[in-house]
Amino acid sequence: MDFVLRGCVCDCIDKERIDARERAYLVCVGGKSAGVFDTLPERFAGLPCTDCGGSLIIPGLTDLHVHASQYAFRGLGGDLQLLDWLNANAFPEEARFADLGYADAAYDIFVQDLLRSATTRACIFATVHTPATLRLMEKLEKAGLRALVGRVSMDRGCPPSLCESDAETAARDEEEWIIRSSDFKNVRPIITPRFVPACSDALMRRLGGLREKYSLPVQSHLSENLGEIELVRSLAPDAECYGAVYDKYGLFTGSTVMAHCVHSGAAETELMRSRGVFAAHCPECNANIASGVAPVRRFLNAGVRVGLGSDVAGGSTLCLFTAMAMAVRCSKLRAHFTGEADAPLKTEEVFYMAARGGGEMFGKVGSFEAGFDFDAVVIDDAALRSPRPLTVRERLERLIYLADGARIKAKYVAGAKVFG
Repeated sequence: MDFVLRGCVCDCIDKERIDARERAYLVCVGGKSAGVFDTLPERFAGLPCTDCGGSLIIPGLTDLHVHASQYAFRGLGGDLQLLDWLNANAFPEEARFADLGYADAAYDIFVQDLLRSATTRACIFATVHTPATLRLMEKLEKAGLRALVGRVSMDRGCPPSLCESDAETAARDEEEWIIRSSDFKNVRPIITPRFVPACSDALMRRLGGLREKYSLPVQSHLSENLGEIELVRSLAPDAECYGAVYDKYGLFTGSTVMAHCVHSGAAETELMRSRGVFAAHCPECNANIASGVAPVRRFLNAGVRVGLGSDVAGGSTLCLFTAMAMAVRCSKLRAHFTGEADAPLKTEEVFYMAARGGGEMFGKVGSFEAGFDFDAVVIDDAALRSPRPLTVRERLERLIYLADGARIKAKYVAGAKVFG
């Protein structure tokens, strides 16, 4: 259906510019944006128009890294560091997803809450369990959201309840799941080695083969924690850097998302840039689990593609506005405590990362530029009261820091209304 929305439009132009307009027209034709206009062009005059009043209209946001299977224990265990946190919280919870009834209830909550957020696209970790992962994909498909969902692969260094018996069996199960996922329209599989310490060389090699055979994207974790990096160094002593291990097996490509990258050095940064790898910056999780602050300014300056991740349950919320605010705050702390010359991130930059930057993983997504997929979120921020008038740009900036005082009124994905 072709239609028009009218409201206060905030479009993501690039890392330095937000196009904020009072009472503008946003046009959808064939599931694509036809552009933003101050006056509706005559050629669109016959289209149905929804007047959103003074509500904000922004591009749909992309969550580049979230663990759906961990949503139930968000807000717990934030006083632990990564490896202890995995053993105390993440692994025991994920083992519960062997019970399809539990998975059904847990994924219902996750998908319902994701639908009510400003997120329209996401890269999602499930668990090693094929039936539960397919159930998650079914729920996302029904909700109308676009997602890349990963059945997690791991065959070492994890509890027996989650450890696949051997690389050959794990790869066979992975391929069966990939084939069974082929009927979904809006949800696609993504190859998901948990991280290098949990995947043998044999498993990584087979996953690389499946990636190439089925032309699939990849997601995993990279250089999140110093203890993790030391463990990887002991497991792969000949690798120049952590990322080189993924690269060795064909898992470091232009359709790869690597979460965190907190301690990525110069060699790893250049490898990410040259391969076109996306860095999923997860500032709240990195603070909660005391991993550190990623060098996002350096990534942006180097030409690395960067988006944002909520990283629930290391992060406490699916709200990417919170991730934007945390990204700014953490960049200030990094500049202060490291003494590096990196300038703190700006509002324009974090909005870009949540919209167009992360959206690039899904193609032409995250902007209202003509030809981009029509992903849009209508937001009522009237509860964020002010004694003086605010510009549309100021309202967006305040929304980033005060998102809990706003309400999602409607959400569209590729032109289809999925909420509101």
